[in-house]
Amino acid sequence: MDSEVFMNLLVAQLRNQDPSSPMDTNQMISQTTQLATMEKLTSMDKVALENFSLQMRTAAAAMIGQTVSWLDKDGTTKSGIAESVSFASGVPVVKVGEVNIPLDQISGVNTPADNIPKQA
Repeated sequence: MDSEVFMNLLVAQLRNQDPSSPMDTNQMISQTTQLATMEKLTSMDKVALENFSLQMRTAAAAMIGQTVSWLDKDGTTKSGIAESVSFASGVPVVKVGEVNIPLDQISGVNTPADNIPKQA
């Protein structure tokens, strides 16, 4: 139920109330407070989803140039260098060679051996 439906119900209730027994003010304030709470929770949910999406995109982009591992359809662990990332679908997709791996199927990330600084 969104705020528009709630307001329509509240207006209908006020229009059709018995003039000799009007709606309780406390009840109306309570319903209005519930509407405000619902709207705020809905807004917070949207922000949380947007933040999660941004975190997934950032994590996927950071994998470019890294060695990633995943399980293929046979259950065999595969690995390779992440070459690019696509954000075209809901979950970022990391490309390794000709294979596209959804971010949520990647089981590990390592820095390639040739990118690790050598100690003196």
